[in-house]
Amino acid sequence: MENAIELQELTKTYGTRRGLSGLTLNVRVGEVFGFLGPNGAGKSTTIRLLLDLIRPTSGSAVVLGLDPHADGSRLRAQVGYLAGDFVCDGRQNVCGYLRFLAALRGGVPQKRIDGLADRLGLDQSVRIKKLSKGNRQKVGLVQAFMHSPPLLVLDEPTSGLDPLVQQTFLDLVAEAAAGGQTVFMSSHVMSEVEAVADRVGIIRDGRLVALDTVAALRAGAVRDIEVTFADPVTADSFAGVDGRLHLDAAGTTLTGQVTGSPDALVKALAAYTVTGLRATEPALEELFHSYYEGAGAAPRTTTGQPA
Repeated sequence: MENAIELQELTKTYGTRRGLSGLTLNVRVGEVFGFLGPNGAGKSTTIRLLLDLIRPTSGSAVVLGLDPHADGSRLRAQVGYLAGDFVCDGRQNVCGYLRFLAALRGGVPQKRIDGLADRLGLDQSVRIKKLSKGNRQKVGLVQAFMHSPPLLVLDEPTSGLDPLVQQTFLDLVAEAAAGGQTVFMSSHVMSEVEAVADRVGIIRDGRLVALDTVAALRAGAVRDIEVTFADPVTADSFAGVDGRLHLDAAGTTLTGQVTGSPDALVKALAAYTVTGLRATEPALEELFHSYYEGAGAAPRTTTGQPA
């Protein structure tokens, strides 16, 4: 099996409102896939369709080689799922609740549960109704990871977590991927996806607008640059550089933006004595906003080809 998730023209409408529109996407076995978008973009709708929690209006989904509707029980047994609105029975203490879920899973070693709880700083003796939002989220993470499923589906997994626990979560994701598990992770927190994802999909208004590796997305991004020269230069020297550049009146400072690879700029600079150079590496958050705020809605990679 090459792909853990295969979506073909997946569409979901809610009355007159469209939650998802013709989503076609493959997630490879063993990869960490970051699914980015702001609230309301269609991330949670996609995840619920994957697990047959809701049914598609049209299109198809295959998850771990199974039909989410026809093979729902078999599929969910192989998935670790953390909902974006994770809730649990507040009457139990954490230990009793996790043991109950472990029994439903067919049994999970207590040592595994204890190890995850300790790493996340989760006190298992506390009753769930007394937990803060962040600690309830830790319960959700433990129940998703504890049975080491082939596929982890995590919807906004770091909601409410403090920065140290967020790093522990990223370590858990990296370890899962190293062990051959597939991770499908939706988020609007760019830094956490950037740290662990092999590929990123950006969704806007229910449509996929970008799909590529983080490195490739950056390669097509815009960089701010500032260059100073020992002697005056002419603007014609940089005519072959893709972007918007401005040379000051003295001809010794070049500022502006370069689109895509900076190779042409570097080659042009090689003919002069450069005394200073500053170029910003585009953050994934900036890339996300550029795609989300753009006008295009067709799924595209950074090379401009269909995703």
